[in-house]
Amino acid sequence: MLKEELVLINTEDREQIALWKIQSTDQQNNSNVFLTHGTFSDKRICLGIAKYLAKIGYTCWIMEWRNHGTSPSTTNKFNFETIGLFDIKAAFQYLHHTLNISNLHCITHSGGGICLTMFLIKNPSYKNCINSISFFGCQAFGAAKSSISYISLIVSKSIIKLFGVFPASKNGRPHDETYYTMKQWYDWNIYKEFKGSDGYDYLSKMKTIKIPILSVCAKGDHYVAPKVGCQSFLDAFKNPLNKLVYCSKEDGYIEDYDHGRILLSSSAAQEIWPVVREWIERYGDSQWPASPNLKS
Repeated sequence: MLKEELVLINTEDREQIALWKIQSTDQQNNSNVFLTHGTFSDKRICLGIAKYLAKIGYTCWIMEWRNHGTSPSTTNKFNFETIGLFDIKAAFQYLHHTLNISNLHCITHSGGGICLTMFLIKNPSYKNCINSISFFGCQAFGAAKSSISYISLIVSKSIIKLFGVFPASKNGRPHDETYYTMKQWYDWNIYKEFKGSDGYDYLSKMKTIKIPILSVCAKGDHYVAPKVGCQSFLDAFKNPLNKLVYCSKEDGYIEDYDHGRILLSSSAAQEIWPVVREWIERYGDSQWPASPNLKS
């Protein structure tokens, strides 16, 4: 049997975020997993894999971005960097300093991985708390894989700027995002850079993160996180332990996954979640053994 508990955490900029604890009442193995979603989303994109891991003994913690899901609403502007430097920081402070959790594995979807990366670069002391990371559909500066996709990014950014919001809820997504939030992602991909609001160059600092990273990308993810973008993002860490897993029929998977189904679908539960479990188990609670050999 699983139980879910909600904790509201205060951030340093006086907002609140929701942190969900997912845990089995029957068995626990004293290992913890931190999860978070990306734009247009909330905890539901992570809940399936969190329950899967909780059933085999992991204690899972799903952080919902400010103004998303159960986190209180706010009228203050925020972007990816805000989430990384304030929301994720608040969650890690609570887990590490309040609960004394010294070993974590991380699973993120889409922009959640970008935010985690920025957090770790600006808060390097927390790198020693993390044994492994699994990205799903994560990239920041490689979406413009062709002239057509480059033009598409520019047009899409212009339309969002005109209306001030990306109305994702009209397409069945849980949340809309403002132009202020999305501008950062569009600029990174249009200009092929990864810089903060103050010009800080995150791209050049990614190599300082030596935590083993599993990057799971989907053949059907043509716009947000195409394979070339996920590969270039992973390569920037310059870590031979890292692994890219490309999920397509031609590579032996059930389907050509898209950006959402790669994490939340019955097919993903059958063949992708176990790969992530193996990655977590491989790195256990120690830092960091030899390079893995997983299904590509």
